[in-house]
Amino acid sequence: MLEGRRINWTNVSTVISVAILIGAEVFGAAFAGSWALATLFDLGSTGQRILDGIFVLFGIVVMAQFVRYAHRIEPFTARA
Repeated sequence: MLEGRRINWTNVSTVISVAILIGAEVFGAAFAGSWALATLFDLGSTGQRILDGIFVLFGIVVMAQFVRYAHRIEPFTARA
């Protein structure tokens, strides 16, 4: 860590809390979407698992971008 800087735990806990909330929504939507599309197009359980994987990977990208942007708005360190 850089000299003269301290961790701003309020910002860290805010970003983690919001990431958990949004992550639950993103991954819930990913699994619901894969189930709905697999059922609609009659892809079976294998097709659903493939869609699960694709949608979860997309969810990971969305969450990584969210945390990156949230870190810009709520910096994790502050000057001491």
